[in-house]
Order: sequence, then C-alpha cells, then structure tokens
Amino acid sequence: MHGLAHFLDIAMFVAVCVALLAGFPVAFTLSGVAFVFGIIGYVLGVFDMSFFLAFPQRIFGTMINEVLIAVPLFVFMGVMLERSKVAEELLETMGRLFGKMRGGLGISVTIVGALLAASTGIVGATVVTMGLLSLPTMLRYGYSPRVATGSIAASGTLGQIIPPSIVLVILGDQLSNAYQKAQLDMGIFSPDTVSVGDLFAGALIPGLMLVGLYMLYQVAVAIFRPESSPPMPAAEAGSVSLGKVLHALLPPILLIIAVLGSILAGVATPTEAAAVGAVGAILLAGYRLNEDRPWPVYLAGLSLIALLILINYVDLRVARTEIPTGDRIGIWVATGLCLVLAYGGLVSLWRVFHGDVLVPVMRTTTQITAMVFVILIGAALFSLVFRGLGGEEMVHAALTGLPGGALGAMIAVMLLMFVLGFFLDFLEIVFVVVPLVAPILLTLEMADGSTMSPVWLGIMMAVNLQTSFLTPPFGFALFYLRGVAPPTVKTMDIYKGIIPFVFIQVLALVVLWYVPVLATWLPKVVYGG
Repeated sequence: MHGLAHFLDIAMFVAVCVALLAGFPVAFTLSGVAFVFGIIGYVLGVFDMSFFLAFPQRIFGTMINEVLIAVPLFVFMGVMLERSKVAEELLETMGRLFGKMRGGLGISVTIVGALLAASTGIVGATVVTMGLLSLPTMLRYGYSPRVATGSIAASGTLGQIIPPSIVLVILGDQLSNAYQKAQLDMGIFSPDTVSVGDLFAGALIPGLMLVGLYMLYQVAVAIFRPESSPPMPAAEAGSVSLGKVLHALLPPILLIIAVLGSILAGVATPTEAAAVGAVGAILLAGYRLNEDRPWPVYLAGLSLIALLILINYVDLRVARTEIPTGDRIGIWVATGLCLVLAYGGLVSLWRVFHGDVLVPVMRTTTQITAMVFVILIGAALFSLVFRGLGGEEMVHAALTGLPGGALGAMIAVMLLMFVLGFFLDFLEIVFVVVPLVAPILLTLEMADGSTMSPVWLGIMMAVNLQTSFLTPPFGFALFYLRGVAPPTVKTMDIYKGIIPFVFIQVLALVVLWYVPVLATWLPKVVYGG
C-alpha cells in the first residue's frame, strides 16, 4: 500500500508540473490536482479523508498570521514608488553620471536595480521600468543587445534577495514553521525561532555581494569587449549637479534606511517596518506630485523619523496603571508627532488621489496580494494531500539515504530547486517544496556534528530562487523584458545575454556554500545568538 501511496505522490507532483506548463492558473492547479488525487487515494484506500478537515484550520492560520501582513504592505510600497516616477529619475540621473565611461550605462542600471530592489522589491515593475527607459538608450548608444538585456533582466531580479523582499517574507514564514517542526522532531520542546528579520539581516551582505559581482562583470566586459559597452558622447551626457543627484537618490535612500534601519535596529518587526515603508511611499509620491508645496511632506517625514527614534528610547504604552513623568511627556510628544504625520499623510493621499495614482496602485496591490494568498491556500491543500499520501516519509527517506549526509541532501535540494526554477515561479517552489524539504534538512547533522543554520539555508534558497526569474525558457524576468523590448531585440539575444548572470548566481551560491558566515554574521551581530 505504501508503494501505491508513494506512486500517487510522484504522479501528483508530475501532474501539477504538466498542468502549470499547459498554462492553467497556479492556485487552482495546486488545489484542484491535490483534491483529485486525495479522492483517488481515498478510493484506493491509501488516503484518510480527515486530512481535508485540517484544511479550514490551515486557511484560518494564514488569515491570522501577522508576518504575512507585510506582503500587501511591501507590495503597496513598491507599486506606489513605481507610479511616483522615482525609478525614472534615478535611471536618468545615474545614466548621465556614469554614462561617460565604458560600461557606465550597465553599471548605472545595476546600481538603480539595487536601489529599486531595496525600496520596491517587485521584480516585474523593476524590469519593465528599466526595460522601457534604459534599453532604448543603451541600444541607441551602441550597446550590444545581449549585454543590455542581460544587465537589465539580472538587475531587475535583485528585488528577490535584497531586503525588504517579498520572497524573504514568505520564505521566512515557511522556514520559521519548518525550523520549529525540525526541533520538535529532535526532541527540543522549547525551540528557537528564526524570523523574517533574521533573513533580512542575513540577505543584506549576499545581496550586496551580487551587486558587486554584476558590476565587476560590467567592468570586465567594458575592458575585454569595449565595442559592446561604449561610453555616451560627452555632449549628450552633459553634467549632473550634486543637487540633481541628491534629489534623485536621497528620497529612496531615506526610505530604505527607515524600513531596513528600523528592522535591524530592533525598533520594528518586518510587518511594522512594512507599514513604515507604505506610509513613506505615500509621502514620497505626494512630494513628487507637487514639489512646489513640500512642507507638509517634509514635516510628516521628519515626524515619522522622530517617532521611530522616540519609540526606541521611551515606553509609549498607555495601558499601564503607573506612567512615569518622562514616559508621559514622551506619549504627548508622540501624539503630536502622529498628528503632524497624519496631516502630511492626508495631504499626500489627496495629491495621489487627484493625480490618478492611488486607484491604480490599490488595484495592482490587491491583484498581486490576492494572487499570493490564493496560491498559498492552494499550496496548503497540496501539502496536506502530499503528506496524507505519505510523501513526507518518502522525501525523508530519499534525502537521508543520499551519500554525503547533510551536504549531499543539501546539494540535491539546491539542484532540484534550480531545475524547478526553469519551469515554476518562486511562489510555487516556496509554498510546495520548502515545507517538505526544510524540516528534514534542518534535522540532519553536518560534518562537525552541528545542525544546519536556518538563516544560511534560507539565504541559499533565496539566491537559488532568484535564478528562477532568469533561467530560460520560463524565467519571468525574461518575459517581462521581452514584452517591452523593441522588435529589433531578438528573444535569443535576451536568452544569451542572461547566461553570464546565471553563472554569476551560481558563483554566488558556491561562495555562500564555502563562506556561510556571509549570511550568518550580521543576524548574530544584530539579534545575538
């Protein structure tokens, strides 16, 4: 009977892949295939229908999960920044700043990609924006279509690894559950936790390392193949004043510092920091839409920063029987700051509403959020049926039976995720594969007798998942870029242009493999332990 159940597990996984490749919607494919195979398993006597009774509880658990509230907030922040023309000004300014040197436009695209990744985190928006604005410029100045498209597609995917990233939020939630389950399986009944904040801190250095590797590649191409990355003519590049650079750079950098700084300083959880980012994005959009009257936005922005600092030094809880005088003064100051922030926020909302920005932003945010959560619900049903058919035991036996122990299992999982990235989106991989393999990997002993670091495992998976946006034939970044590229750019140019960047991704994985401290050092410094 076990053999039949395991056969159904494998058949279910294959059926999902085939249905997805045929173009069926992800969420309904996951849930529909799982339901059909659950019924087949019940008829054949290898599936207990009580597993379906746990499904409503899974949905309820998703609804009350505070970590996942960060998803719509970060999506809102990214879409609002995209609509407020921040990316356009950044690209234009950085292009003129670096354009006079060979490979300068490629370097500027990488820098802007990193900044947009840290302030928006939405791959599609970043790739489309840079494809529309930078690609025609690079081609006009004689850049090779392969170098230009590769640079834009790869830089656009940095939002997957540089925090705050939606991938890291979802991956952190899944890894947290997996880590607790792994410790309980090992007999540890007061388990440690791993949070989204840990992953954000762990991803910062590897993310910046990837940016550096991309830029090194741009420099190498400019040196060894100068005809593929020519400089802009000095007359057209012109001069860029310090004021222009600060006007383009300062707002997104301040927003990044407010969001990431509040997380790394321990002032806010990732969900609270996402709310800070959403408010900051509204203020920034309000400022950009009416720069002649900036003071309400300036005052609101300063109030937001002051609140973040104040909450770090003063206990602002009002539900206490005794409140010391210093705290009472702090509460009144915080109240005043909140009123100023509310005024600036309302002014900004009024501007973005009348500028026909708010409604499209809300519509796009709702669509993306609904897609993520419906896929999450479909994946929950899939994993229930997979476990009900004994899939967990099958995966455990497969991973523990591999030569090389924990490292052998890790290599097998990394290869599986890399191959799945050719065909599946990162959401399916995170929701379906990670809950099955992560608890097993985290229980296996390494060569030195220790268990695997969940933060290191998470960052390895995140960098690997980033390649799912780049690898042909179904890399989503390639589709986004193909949709906005001029007809003169061939699809094969995009595919060939991205290959060096896929190798850079693999190199980053190898470096992280041999130097895991790149991912684990900062979380230890920030959070201890």
